[in-house]
Amino acid sequence: MKIWISDIEEKAYRLVKLNCAEHSDYKYIGDLDDKEIRSLLLELQNDIDIEKNIKLLNYYGYLNLFIISKK
Repeated sequence: MKIWISDIEEKAYRLVKLNCAEHSDYKYIGDLDDKEIRSLLLELQNDIDIEKNIKLLNYYGYLNLFIISKK
């Protein structure tokens, strides 16, 4: 599936938005298969529920991840 990404990183959190439709302020990261999407999600957050988030991305066509910094 073709994926566009918006990644905003602040001190306390990181907001990552994945979308299957083209957006002008998002960066195109490629036509990814499920294995590549799993890898991308693990890079973003190592304790994420991968299967649930892939299903949400497939169903809705977008996925917003709010990742709190644990530093």
